[in-house]
This record gives sequence, C-alpha cells and structure tokens, in this order.
Amino acid sequence: MTRVRTLGGAALLALAVPSSAFARGTFDPSVEFEQHAWIPIHLGPLDLSVTKAVVYLWLGAALSILLGVVLMRGRGRLNRRETVGELIYDVAQTQVAEQGLPTKHLARWFPYVATLMIFIFMVNLIGFVPLPFGEKYHGLPTFGIYAATSSLAVTLALALMTFVFTHVEGIRWNGPVKYFRSWIPEVPKAMLPLIVPLEILGQFMRLISLSVRLYANMLAGHMLILTFIGLGFVLTNVAVAFFGMLFATLFYLFEVVIVVGIQAFIFAALSAIYIGSAIEPEH
Repeated sequence: MTRVRTLGGAALLALAVPSSAFARGTFDPSVEFEQHAWIPIHLGPLDLSVTKAVVYLWLGAALSILLGVVLMRGRGRLNRRETVGELIYDVAQTQVAEQGLPTKHLARWFPYVATLMIFIFMVNLIGFVPLPFGEKYHGLPTFGIYAATSSLAVTLALALMTFVFTHVEGIRWNGPVKYFRSWIPEVPKAMLPLIVPLEILGQFMRLISLSVRLYANMLAGHMLILTFIGLGFVLTNVAVAFFGMLFATLFYLFEVVIVVGIQAFIFAALSAIYIGSAIEPEH
C-alpha cells in the first residue's frame, strides 16, 4: 500500500509524497482518497463510521464558525479584521443571494446560501493545508493534502440539501399543481409525452451537476498535484522531479488562489438560483 512521506524543504513546505513512490512504478495518488473507518460506528445497516472525510468536515465546520465569530462580531467600530468580514458578507448578499433569490425571501434563505458558501470555501481551503492525516509511515503519522469535497458522497449530500429545499419551497409557495405544471413549457399537446420526461430528468440533472462539478474540480486538482510530485520519484530522474515539483507548485497556487473560492461561490450561487426559481417559477 502506498505510504506518504513529508517533503521537507520543498516549495510547498509539506505536500505529502507516498513513501512507496520512491520505488519505480508503484506510485498511486488515488490511495490518498480512500476512506477507512477510523472509528467504526454501525447502526443496523447504516455505516456511520468516522473517516478522513468526516474529520475534514468537522474541521471545516469549526473553522467556518470561528471565521464568523472572529470577523463578523464587531463592537460598532470597523477595524481591518471586521472589514474583511464585511467584504465576505457583501459578496454573499449582493453576488450570491440577491442574484438568485426573490427580494421578499432574502431574509429566509440568505443565511443558508451564505453559510453554504463559507463552509464549502473553508473545507476546500483546508484541503490544501498539509495535515497529519496521511497513511502512516513506520507507525508515525505523515502529512498529506486531502479535501472532503473530493468525495462524491460529501458533495452529493450538500447538493441534496439544496435539491430538497428547492422543491419544498416551490410546493409551499405555489402549491403542488402549479409548481409541477411550471416545469412544462408551452408546447403542442402531441409533444408532451416527449417533453415531460425530459423536464423531470432535467430537475434531477441539477442535482447531479451541482454535486459532480464541485467533486470533479477538487479531485482533479489534488490528483494533478500529487501526480506531478510523484512523477520524478517513479521515474527516478532528478530533472523530471524538479519540473514535477515546479508544475505541482503552479497547480497548487492556482487551486488555492482561484478554484477554492470559485467553486464555493458557484455552488452557493446556483443553490440560490434554484431555490429562487422554484419560489417564483414565472421568473
């Protein structure tokens, strides 16, 4: 099984390298994304075991709460710290909530989409911080990078919340008949047998696209970074190792500076749009 060893003194400081990568042809970055039960919890057929993804979600939740407490609890006089909090609040309100939600429903759904954006951002961000949760090396914990949002189960659970809220609100404000009728465009009756299944499928495709977009972007970014790091060790070539580390650093910076925030913003913005369009389907 591939093991992970810390890269001391590298440009990324502590990006994990599987120890077996030093042997030619045995490097497999996908091992870092395997889920093992750290604390087994089984309730009948339900497997509620604590895994690496669960721990990262706990860390993301704790940091999201800490971010709100530190940046957004002022005493009436703005300082630099509270200014950052105001900026985050402004983006969540004007660029996410107000763009997708009806004005009269902002107070109800703004907390959800804002929390979603901040939580996903923090989970994505700590996914690029080397933490001692990698595969053990000679019984010792090793540092590695891993994002809970690179697990489809996590992103699907987040997408399911938006999916359920969307249709519950649509039915609540329009009634079931009017809401489900709003799915069907004005077409000749002869085309309805074709259009209706496509429209229903389109609603479920929202769920798939929302979850897969976040999952695929985070997984691909981590896989590229780990692959470039391990490339030189697999080929046992110093020049390849140097360029591998260079490209890994570039991808790392790209993911941290751009992808982490963009993916959180897109997920929250689409959630706001889906909920808003269900509440007022005519818009």
